[in-house]
Amino acid sequence: MTAAEEHRRVAGAFTDRVRGVRPGAWDDPAPCAGWVARDVVRHLVEWFPGFLSAGAGVELPKGPSVDDDPVAAWTVHSDAVQALLDDPATSSRTLANRHVGELPLDVAIDRFYTTDVFLHTWDLARATGQDERLDRDRCAQLLEGMLPLDDVLRQSGQYGPRVAVPEDADAQTRLLAFIGRRP
Repeated sequence: MTAAEEHRRVAGAFTDRVRGVRPGAWDDPAPCAGWVARDVVRHLVEWFPGFLSAGAGVELPKGPSVDDDPVAAWTVHSDAVQALLDDPATSSRTLANRHVGELPLDVAIDRFYTTDVFLHTWDLARATGQDERLDRDRCAQLLEGMLPLDDVLRQSGQYGPRVAVPEDADAQTRLLAFIGRRP
């Protein structure tokens, strides 16, 4: 699957959760310490444009504030990322970052951003009482890739302490526990 196809699939699942938030639930607590549901969307809409701008000179269009309209903020943002990935020129562009080096732009988007959207899909679903199921194959693939990077990931501050789960837990449960969630 290409980075564009994977983003379309992952962002589509997140979009379903965004659109499924019932009135008044945007301020319900999220599984990320100190966050509410709207902060999950805020995180994705706010960190990635700076990452793209600094690393690849890409400026994404800005939508409304997440505080004013989280659905529209997400939609504008997600559509802009999809358009970038759908552009055939994107795969020949490079993203440079002091922490990750140089990567083809589409690979960087897939590795860092689309994965973040995938993981935060569970957070938004949990916060708002929606379907929490994630693609089991992607969960297994991500867990396999992240396990050897345990120390590096913990030092980044992006993940909480690992949560103990039974060894025979499914891939989603093990992945969520690995990144510090309590599934």
